[in-house]
Amino acid sequence: MEQISFCGMVCDECPAFLATQKNDDDERKKVAEIWSKQYNADIKAEDVNCDGCLSEGKRLFFHCNVCEVRKCGQERNLKNCAYCNEYACKKLSPIFEVAPNTKKILDQIRKNFQLSK
Repeated sequence: MEQISFCGMVCDECPAFLATQKNDDDERKKVAEIWSKQYNADIKAEDVNCDGCLSEGKRLFFHCNVCEVRKCGQERNLKNCAYCNEYACKKLSPIFEVAPNTKKILDQIRKNFQLSK
């Protein structure tokens, strides 16, 4: 079963998640290099450890520890943002800009959720 993060990212397709699950340091290094360039950030290979943002007390990509979307979803005890009464709030906008597929995923989950009510 796919693990969908609060913001709609598919963890099972995320390079950081995959490198962590394979425990592959070479992959971590590649991801860090690519993301450092892509996001103009200083990401180190040791930052690339993630069991998914829904995991409790496990390894998280360093940004997840300060992510407003993750914090909000946890506080509201949601599966992901599609289940929120305030969907889609402004906290999601920056994520939708860099990863537009996340909005499509959350929109589909929301549609299916509302149909099942």
